[in-house]
Amino acid sequence: MKEIIGVLGAGTMGAGIAQVAAQSGHEVILVDLNATQLEKAKSNLDKALTKLVEKGKIDATEKEAIEGKIRYASEISEFSFCNLIIEAIVEDLGVKHKVFASLEEIVSEDCILASNTSSLSIASIGSVLKNANRVIGIHFFNPAPLMPLVEIIPAVQTSEETLSKAVDLIKSWKKTVVVCKDTPGFIVNRVARPFYGEALRIYEEGIADFATIDWAMTHFGGFKMGPFTLMDYIGNDVNYAVTESVFQAFYYDPRFKPSFTQKRHREAGYFGRKTGRGYYNYAEGTTLPLPTENEELGKQIFNRILVMLINEAFDAVFMQVASREDVDLAMTKGVNYPKGLLAWADEIGLKNVLAQLQALFDEYGEDRYRPNPLLKRMVG
Repeated sequence: MKEIIGVLGAGTMGAGIAQVAAQSGHEVILVDLNATQLEKAKSNLDKALTKLVEKGKIDATEKEAIEGKIRYASEISEFSFCNLIIEAIVEDLGVKHKVFASLEEIVSEDCILASNTSSLSIASIGSVLKNANRVIGIHFFNPAPLMPLVEIIPAVQTSEETLSKAVDLIKSWKKTVVVCKDTPGFIVNRVARPFYGEALRIYEEGIADFATIDWAMTHFGGFKMGPFTLMDYIGNDVNYAVTESVFQAFYYDPRFKPSFTQKRHREAGYFGRKTGRGYYNYAEGTTLPLPTENEELGKQIFNRILVMLINEAFDAVFMQVASREDVDLAMTKGVNYPKGLLAWADEIGLKNVLAQLQALFDEYGEDRYRPNPLLKRMVG
């Protein structure tokens, strides 16, 4: 008998998680207080599954079976028979506390209570529970049905049994699982910060414009999108909020310092594609600016951002956030990096990486550029 899965929140992420669970053969209860949101989730699921039928991935009978496995409800009391509940609602600790305390009142003692949070402390979310050893972070990436990576985050209160059950279950959904420590940003949102932050710094120093920096990262690095195109795609409101929360959560470590450029774009309502204007103007009839395709400048930009990313990946291993293998796996499967950053470091040579970081540190004298001790030890 397969576990009954509860998903709280029928937004894009919650609905996507419900689809993944149903496609893996589970009975799913998707709860949202907003009836319109539930209808939208139902309609979007139908469209997504119809596409899979058209592509020959599933047939019409399978589509019907998957849709039949999801029950839509507006009361959390519907979760009473669930074995696992994944919360995918607003990133507000106060709201999550109320929700988790309420959930504990209606579920069985062995029901796992999970959060899909991308930035909040799992220990803090679980602090309101009488039995906090059942709490865990299960962080999917958007869109959940397509993205292979899931970060699983045990809190200090989480039992070994809860962790083991969660890992086995998510692996059975054919997802790539990485286990990481309950620290700000987990793996992906922590290690990826310099992709945005250093690109913004390079722009602010007047070294290159948005288009040239984007070109350098796609042309020399093989990234699918440059940092400014990607920030416009994610939304500058969302990306800035994550940057600010990671900065605060790390006790204002200068490595994670937000950028005034991004803050001003957010304040102006230049969120990116969704508002028609971000770092680029997406209004009809406008042409995107062309980069300055200077090879020497492009390589300089790419190398500077890459070594900062590598330094952050080393720090995640050094601080025991995750294993070396899981850090590389997280960046390739979670944000589609062309290579794992630690494997990339080996390829270009650790001495070379350290020399570039040391040169930046010597030039700026800022902690932002300090080379990680693990990297220094490995170079010897």
